[in-house]
Amino acid sequence: MKDWLDEIKWNSEGLVPAIAQDHKSGRVLMMAWMNRESLALTAAEQRAIYWSRSRGKLWRKGEESGHVQKLHEMRLDCDADVIILMVEQLGHIACHTGRESCFYRVFEDGQWKTVDPVLKDPDAIYSAGH
Repeated sequence: MKDWLDEIKWNSEGLVPAIAQDHKSGRVLMMAWMNRESLALTAAEQRAIYWSRSRGKLWRKGEESGHVQKLHEMRLDCDADVIILMVEQLGHIACHTGRESCFYRVFEDGQWKTVDPVLKDPDAIYSAGH
């Protein structure tokens, strides 16, 4: 039987983009990268685990902030090269800026405008674990 991870079209770096979406509202919360190990662990642990390209290591969403993403469903697109994670975002903050979503800027009148409020000061989020 074929391994389910072999069905994914990984990019040249062995990664696939993963979009985290709120399982109730459908709002897109963030996009991050996953490798085979992070995707397998996400399925096993039922929480979002990504591959941090900047740190070169696994990143368990919420390991520092406490804003864990509990997995409700995983979907693979028709080309098998994008994953959608339907999640429950604990704390209602997905973005490192302290906002609900990383997609908090809207293009209006030729410029990007911030439209979503900061729910919690990032300094307060990330200093707590240190």
